[in-house]
Amino acid sequence: MASVTKTATTKSPMREKTNFNKDKRRKHHHFLVTVFYADGEKFGRVYTDKDKADRFADRQKRSPVVKSARVTMVS
Repeated sequence: MASVTKTATTKSPMREKTNFNKDKRRKHHHFLVTVFYADGEKFGRVYTDKDKADRFADRQKRSPVVKSARVTMVS
């Protein structure tokens, strides 16, 4: 039987921020809308248009069961 050794992985306290704006190869960016509900559930949807992502987040925030909604650029 083979023995398996576990190596401890440590997370850095601050993640490196990538600069997506300087990447000339990209035709469009992706915006992730994350919706947090009051019961602890989480939902995400990806848009390629920032305006559509913002409108979706604003629409979700109006719901009484939504705790928060945020838009982040993922690529």
